[in-house]
Amino acid sequence: MEWPVELVELFDEPMFAGVKVPATPVTADDRTQKKIEELRAWIAANGREPQMNGALKEKLLCVALQTLKETGLWQ
Repeated sequence: MEWPVELVELFDEPMFAGVKVPATPVTADDRTQKKIEELRAWIAANGREPQMNGALKEKLLCVALQTLKETGLWQ
């Protein structure tokens, strides 16, 4: 949820010193989208999909890719 600009500006008032705007919670969709972007960047940089026989980062991306394929979120 985005906070309206007028409400956010209220936090600049001296009486609200030290009060911060609550952070926007990260949703499951946000995490999925971030992982998809991370996978696409890795594939573009390496010219192939991540494999289980690579370094730890590559293994983690491989598992994430397999999960996305199983759920139909990767095309």
